[in-house]
Amino acid sequence: MKAVFISFNQAYFENIVTILDKQNIRGYTSWNNSVRGRGTKTGDPHYGSHAWATMNSAILTIIDDEKVDKLLETLHALDKATEAQGLRAFVWNIEKTI
Repeated sequence: MKAVFISFNQAYFENIVTILDKQNIRGYTSWNNSVRGRGTKTGDPHYGSHAWATMNSAILTIIDDEKVDKLLETLHALDKATEAQGLRAFVWNIEKTI
């Protein structure tokens, strides 16, 4: 199993949930409109301040290994379509669960 952490502009929330639904990825935990940050190389900061008003959201989902590539491909396509919004995804191994 893999953990996929997705950090994205708050405007993407419904798009991300729709992607998860279409790929039969049901379980996730989200942090809505409460994630602050800035991109590694490009993009405006998302701080929720007067100067940098945009905020990020994040979703963490634990999925079977075979679902990872399709999810990342779909997320990458969304990011490429509107790069200025900001979207990143990271994958970790899950050692154990209960």
